[in-house]
Amino acid sequence: MAKAQPRFACQQCGAVYPKWAGRCEACGAWNSLVEEEPRSGPPKSLGGGRRGGAAALDFVALSGESGRLRRHLTGIAELDRVCGGGLVPGAAILVGGDPGIGKSTLLLQAAAAVAAAGGAALYITGEEAIDQVRLRARRLGVEAAPVRLAVATSVRDIAAALDSGSPPQLAVIDSIQTMYLDTLDSAPGTVSQVRGAAQELIGLAKRRGFALVLVGHVTKEGTIAGPRVLEHMVDTVLYFEGERGHHFRILRAVKNRFGATDEIGVFEMSDRGLVEVPNPSAMFLAERAEGEHGESAVAGAAVFAGIEGTRPVLVEIQALVAPSPLGTPRRAVVGWDATRLAMIVAVLDARCGLSVGANDIYLNVAGGLRIGEPAADLAVAAALVSALSESPVPPDTVVFGEIGLSGRVRPVSHSDARLKEAAKLGFGEAWIPARPGARARRPQDGMSIVPIGHLAELVDRLAPAGQRRARRLAAAP
Repeated sequence: MAKAQPRFACQQCGAVYPKWAGRCEACGAWNSLVEEEPRSGPPKSLGGGRRGGAAALDFVALSGESGRLRRHLTGIAELDRVCGGGLVPGAAILVGGDPGIGKSTLLLQAAAAVAAAGGAALYITGEEAIDQVRLRARRLGVEAAPVRLAVATSVRDIAAALDSGSPPQLAVIDSIQTMYLDTLDSAPGTVSQVRGAAQELIGLAKRRGFALVLVGHVTKEGTIAGPRVLEHMVDTVLYFEGERGHHFRILRAVKNRFGATDEIGVFEMSDRGLVEVPNPSAMFLAERAEGEHGESAVAGAAVFAGIEGTRPVLVEIQALVAPSPLGTPRRAVVGWDATRLAMIVAVLDARCGLSVGANDIYLNVAGGLRIGEPAADLAVAAALVSALSESPVPPDTVVFGEIGLSGRVRPVSHSDARLKEAAKLGFGEAWIPARPGARARRPQDGMSIVPIGHLAELVDRLAPAGQRRARRLAAAP
C-alpha cells in the first residue's frame, strides 16, 4: 500500500500545496503553510443522521407551510439588538475580538441570563479549567445561575452530549480554535480542524434547533483566525471592539442573516463585568461640558451626528493642525479613514483657499469609536478649519454631511433621526447639507437648521479673526 503523501495547507485561505513554500500563491500570506496529513477516507458525521449510501432529495415549493421561528431573548438588550432582536433557534453565531476584550465575559453573562430566565444554557470551554470559569462567574455575580459547564476539546464528545436528551436553548463553544476532530490528522487550530469542527457543530445545531455561539480568535490584522470560509458557514458574525485605554466596548455585527448588519451594542467594562450603555451618545460626550481651562468651547472640535446600524450616535471629532518642521507633513488618524482625510484636506486647499495640507494634522474620534460613513466629512472639515483658524465651533452645534471633490456638500440618509438624537441631548443648532429646490427642513424640537451648500460656506461661518489668520497662512509661501 502506497504511503500517503503529506500536504501543506495555508492557514489564511486554506489553499493546499504538495510542498512547503514561504509564500502562499493564493492569498499572498507569508509563512502560513503548515504540514497536514491527508485523511485516509471521507469524514464521518459525528452528530447522527444518515451514514451510508445516497439519499434522494425531497424538494419542496417556496410557498409551503413553515413554522414561525420564535426568537429567544438573552436578557442583555444590547446583545439582542445586535443579533436582530434575539437568538434564532438553530442559528450559528461567530464572535471575534482581541484577547482580553471581554468575549468570554459577555457570553458567560448571556448564558447566565438565559439560564436564569428558564432556558437551558451550556458553556463548553477548551481554554480554561472549571475553577477558572467559576472564579469569573463569582466576580460577575452570576455563580447562582443554573448554567451547565463543561471542559472539552473533542468534537465527538461535544456532539454526543448535545445530541442526547432535550436540546438546550443556547450552547457556547469557547473557542472554536481549540476544538478538534479525531477523523482529521492535523493539530487543533489548523484550517482543516477549524473548518471540520465548525461544520459538525453547526450542522448539529440546525438539526437540533438550538442557538450555537462560537468564539473565534483574531489575527494581528484584526480578522478572525482560520479559514475565511468559517465566516461564510455561520449565520451571524459579531466583532467585539474596544481600546484597552477606554472603559467601554462595542459589539458590531458585520453579517447577519436574521437582522440588520452594521448594528452596534455598547457596553461599559466594570469590576462586575460588562454593563449595558443604553445611551451611548451621552457617554461619548460626557467630558465635553467644559474645556480644559473652563472655556465653553475649544477650537478643533466638532460634534458629529452619526448612524450606527439603526441607532443615531453623537460623537466628538477632534483635530489639531500645527506647522510642520518636516518636508513631508505628518498625518495621524485614529478612528477614521486616513484616505478620506487626505481628500478633505485637498478639497479645503483647492476649493476654499486654505493651506491645510502644509501642516501636521492629527485627527481623533473621541472615545475610541471608529466611524466609517462619509456623512462625517463635514464634521471633519469643521474640526480642521476650527483648529487652523483657532475659532471654536459653537458648543451646541452638531454637524454632518458628505463632501464632494467640487466642495459641494451632499445630503445623507437618516437626517431626521440624527437631528432628533441631537435635540434630545440639548443641541440647539445643526449644520447640515442644503437641499437645492427642496422645501426648507422643519426644525426638530426648536433646533435651528443652518444649510451648508458648499464647503466655503462652512469656512465663512467661523470667527472673522480666525478667518484672517487662516488666510494669512494660505498666502504664506
